[in-house]
Amino acid sequence: MLNLQLLLTHSLVGILAISAIILTVGIKRPRWFLEKKNVPPDILAAVPPRTEAERRQSLWAAIPLALLLLGLVFYSTYTFGRASGASFGLLFLHAFILILAVSTFDLVVIDWLLLNTITPRQFVYPGTEGFAGYKNYGFHGRAHLRALPGQAVFVLMAAGVVALLLA
Repeated sequence: MLNLQLLLTHSLVGILAISAIILTVGIKRPRWFLEKKNVPPDILAAVPPRTEAERRQSLWAAIPLALLLLGLVFYSTYTFGRASGASFGLLFLHAFILILAVSTFDLVVIDWLLLNTITPRQFVYPGTEGFAGYKNYGFHGRAHLRALPGQAVFVLMAAGVVALLLA
């Protein structure tokens, strides 16, 4: 049986930590997000591409985000498995719910509510004010759907490693 309290606690930790990084970078260094997967095409076409320095610097956000998510999923799944003796299927389900919680918060609150609905001026690239891409809910929804298979594979591997460690 899933430990909902653990799942909720770890989901909230992940949501808060990842949101803090995303929002800080979005305000301080928005050009780090200038990628096809992050920015609607009309906006991306109107903004000069990232420089090589900006590409390198964006790793200062990408690496902590990835490590935080990877570490959180492994730690939470291992903690759950160790305390419960859960089967591989439950380990997978735990990890998948955790990663979906973080991803869904990112989509609904950060992308749809903040970026698409409210659209604070701090998140608008100069010269793109009023562009349709800022209200393109489908762009972000499709991006999150495209990420699901990769998330499922990662969760499958995480649950497998945890199952092996606990065997």
